[in-house]
Amino acid sequence: MPIITLTTDFGTKDHFVSAVKGAIYTQLPETIIVDISHGISPFHIIEASYIIQNAYTNFPKGSIHIIGIDSELNPENQHIAVKLDDHYFICANNGLISLIASEYKPEKIVTINIHKTIGTNFPVLDVFVATACHIARGGTLEVIGKPISEVKMITGITPIVNLGEKQIVGSIIYIDNYGNLITNITQKLFEDIGKGRNFKITARSAIFDTIYKRYSDAINFKIEKNKREEEGKKLAIFNSSGYLELAIYKSNPKTVGGASSLFGLQYRDTVSITFE
Repeated sequence: MPIITLTTDFGTKDHFVSAVKGAIYTQLPETIIVDISHGISPFHIIEASYIIQNAYTNFPKGSIHIIGIDSELNPENQHIAVKLDDHYFICANNGLISLIASEYKPEKIVTINIHKTIGTNFPVLDVFVATACHIARGGTLEVIGKPISEVKMITGITPIVNLGEKQIVGSIIYIDNYGNLITNITQKLFEDIGKGRNFKITARSAIFDTIYKRYSDAINFKIEKNKREEEGKKLAIFNSSGYLELAIYKSNPKTVGGASSLFGLQYRDTVSITFE
């Protein structure tokens, strides 16, 4: 039974998501459809890639992933279908796949060419659904597209290691539902460059000299609850995806605030690590 996932910036107020699901079920009633997210910030390719990259690996091999982010067809934004890590991705060739594929080389890429047979101004509903259903039925990519050798690349979001390996300069690539700040600095890069040295993480006025394994490790539970620093405590961890995250313990952006608002940091702001 095929699995098709959906990731879009459509939100849930409008009819778009349900229309796409209805179109899939019309063609393949037994399909399993899974929503990864419809809350991606509009046209935010890097945010979408972070979410998809950390979600798709938990799905069975052969799963098909429709990505409706910046998907309007134009001469600089062609539609592609990609086989990558034994999964299929259907999206615009806007650089998103280059971020998802940072650790894997795509096995096959085609530029989708079925547009002349499908009149549409809503490509996710028509072209992407038709492509996904074709793949789900066992169809090959060559039937619905022309093979190409590479996808559009996005550059300039990789952390910089300064001369002498004394500093890593990264940036914020995602802000989660709790207001926590995810950077593009991985645990592997930190360990490879740091080599066990003492360090200082700086993000504007927020400074950290410890990275915890879990959020609760930042709390001293030996101290009585009414005397210990708990709610509002700032901390740094490597999150479950292996990226450096700056957080507030038990934060709530709607009430007490989150790391983003309390530290005054937003997407692409700089985070640096200096080693002694």
